Amino acid sequence: MDFPLNPALDAHDTRILAELQGDARLSMAELGRRVHLSQPAVTERVKKLEAAGVISGYRATLNLGKLGYGIRAIIRVGRADYARVVELVQQTPECVNAYNVTGDDSWILEIAVIDVSHLDAVVTKFCILTETATSIILNPAREHQPMLPPQRSDVKPPIKKVLNA
Repeated sequence: MDFPLNPALDAHDTRILAELQGDARLSMAELGRRVHLSQPAVTERVKKLEAAGVISGYRATLNLGKLGYGIRAIIRVGRADYARVVELVQQTPECVNAYNVTGDDSWILEIAVIDVSHLDAVVTKFCILTETATSIILNPAREHQPMLPPQRSDVKPPIKKVLNA
């Protein structure tokens, strides 16, 4: 992953990113209208954002419940052989997202399954590798949050402890 330290994004680029995260199907003409740029100018900026890797793709967001997946869950996977977990994740179509993480767990997996017996079958695959813990998602409080470049003013310094003088 390449993360530029200071991407040269101006206010127009930031607005373009916000609009596309809200609706990636906007025409270039409509996008230009919304960000107050001509269609050729906004098209050029979008192409530059894509070429720089800031925009890495476009996708449809699906309602997994409407597709028949009645349960979404998080599986926390303990320490296990990295390659074996990666292979199992790739062989598990129910795995929506997989994150290799620090801490007590080595992996956090988000899965979508039809019902409890399907959940048991998927979790069992990972239990064979190592210890796991599973939580069913009852209600997502936030998903697909649009992200814009951070502003230094958004970053607050930690609170300093005052020692007895």
